[in-house]
Amino acid sequence: MNENVNVYINGNRYIAQKGEPLLNVARRNGIDIPALCYEESLGAYGACRLCIVDVKEGAKKGITTSCTLSCTDGLSVETDSDRVVQHRKVLFELYLAQAPKSEKIRDMASKYGVYETRFLKRKKTNDPLNNSCVLCGLCVRACNEAMGVGVINFIGRGYKTRINTPYFEQSDVCMGCKACLEVCPTKAITINDKVDVRIMKSWSDTEVKMKKCSVCGNFYVPEVLDKKVDSLFYYRDKNEQLKDMCPECRKKYVTKQATLISLKEVEKYAK
Repeated sequence: MNENVNVYINGNRYIAQKGEPLLNVARRNGIDIPALCYEESLGAYGACRLCIVDVKEGAKKGITTSCTLSCTDGLSVETDSDRVVQHRKVLFELYLAQAPKSEKIRDMASKYGVYETRFLKRKKTNDPLNNSCVLCGLCVRACNEAMGVGVINFIGRGYKTRINTPYFEQSDVCMGCKACLEVCPTKAITINDKVDVRIMKSWSDTEVKMKKCSVCGNFYVPEVLDKKVDSLFYYRDKNEQLKDMCPECRKKYVTKQATLISLKEVEKYAK
């Protein structure tokens, strides 16, 4: 059974579950704490450092990330103390240099009065991540931890670090699931659907073959991803007619069958 505790954010009391990340409590109560690398379904990572808070009571005092800070009874923090704001301003300058083309970063930084950076901008020509990647690692974690595939990872060290496929070669295990794109906070990833092929533009132009709907003829899902879903949700195989339909055609088919069944029931009781 979950235990409720009292936590204090900017002097106001909130109810939290013991052990849950403080960042979750703040978001649940409409308290704005910037963050780039946190995705609740993947757990805390603490890479971007933007979600820092100033701990006053209930834990080791000082600056720490709220995504990794577990709630305990009496925990007290400030989200916008002078120290926190100063740290965030420097971080935003670094991100403006790291991802000079990211509208998301510029928008977040502007809220702290940061519009320029004193650091050298890392603008690269023909960057597959559109000069918008902040190396938060969410795409890597989604691919490795959530999807269990491991198509992409960190490459290089220091200022040369980047994210892509091994040796920048096309991947033969990518499922084209778009999980990486969905979690990317700066929209740095580019994926294009071209008729019967999904092109993972950001991941060395990896190509994933698409599956064709047996009814409308549209290509609607990567073949390898469809097989993966079938293996997890085997009940779809019980109806072969549904198996090769796109979601829209499947919806129409099911609705039609439900209508026919209802009409038969009406006719049955009308006799």
